[in-house]
Amino acid sequence: MTEDRRGGHAGAKGSGRHGDHDARGGRGDHDARGGRGGRPPAGEGPPPASPAASPRRRRDARRNRELLTDAAHEVFTEQGLEAPFDVIARRAGIGNATLYRHFPTRAALVDAVFRDLLTHTMTVGEQARTAEDAWSGLCDYLAEIFTVLATDRGANDLMTTHLEGVETLETVHAHNRETVEILLRRGHAEATIRADVTTEDLLFSFAALGRAVPALTAATTPDAWRRPLTLFLDALRAPTLSPSPLPTPPLTPPQLATTLHQLGPDRGPHPGPHEKR
Repeated sequence: MTEDRRGGHAGAKGSGRHGDHDARGGRGDHDARGGRGGRPPAGEGPPPASPAASPRRRRDARRNRELLTDAAHEVFTEQGLEAPFDVIARRAGIGNATLYRHFPTRAALVDAVFRDLLTHTMTVGEQARTAEDAWSGLCDYLAEIFTVLATDRGANDLMTTHLEGVETLETVHAHNRETVEILLRRGHAEATIRADVTTEDLLFSFAALGRAVPALTAATTPDAWRRPLTLFLDALRAPTLSPSPLPTPPLTPPQLATTLHQLGPDRGPHPGPHEKR
C-alpha cells in the first residue's frame, strides 16, 4: 500500500486510472496544494481583515504605550529607576508581554518616560548661559535642577548616575557639561568663581550632593536641599566675595540619622532576575 496525499491509503484501485488522475493534478493534487498546510487557490483564502482593524490596533497600541509610560513615571518617581518591570505593568493594568513588546529594554522605557524632562533641562541650561552674570546663571541653573532632583526619584537616578543606552540622556549630559564649562569660563573672567575650580569639580559635586536630595527631603522638608546647595556654592565663590545666608534650618540629629538611613543599600527594590536592562 502507498499513502496518498490526503493521508489515506490507496487500495488496488489506487494503482489504476483514478489513482493516476489524483497524482497528476486531479483532486489529490488540489488537496496537496490547498489543504491545511498548503496555499489556498486564489479566491479561496480567509476573508481580508476589516479596514477598521489596523487603525483600531494602532489606537490600542498608542493607548497601551501611554498607560505604560504614565505608570512607569509614577513607579520610577516612587522607587527609582531600579523598580521591577512587573510592578510597572501591574500599575498600568497591562501584561508583561505587552510592556516588553513596546519597551524591550529598561533604557528604552526610561528614554520614553523622561525625554521631555531631559529636553527641558537643556532649555534651562540655554537660559543660564545667557544670564547677565555667570554667578547668577549658575545659581539659577542648579536651583532648577535640584528642584527636579528633590521631587522625582527616577529623574534623580537618571541625572546623577550613568545609564547606558538612553540616547536623550547622553545628549543632556553633553549639554550640561558644556553649560558648566561656559559658566565657569565666564565666572573666572568676572572674578566671581575661584580660579582653581574645574568642570569635573562641579559635575562630581553636583552629582554627589544631588544623589542625597531625595533622602534629605523625605526626612525633613521639600526645600531642605537649599541649605547644602548654598554651602556648596559658597565654596565656589571667589575669596573676595561674602558668603550667602543659609536659607533653611540645619538638620536635627534625628533628621540626620533618618537621612543617612535612607541613603543605605536597601533603599529600594531591585530588578527581577530575568529582567532585561
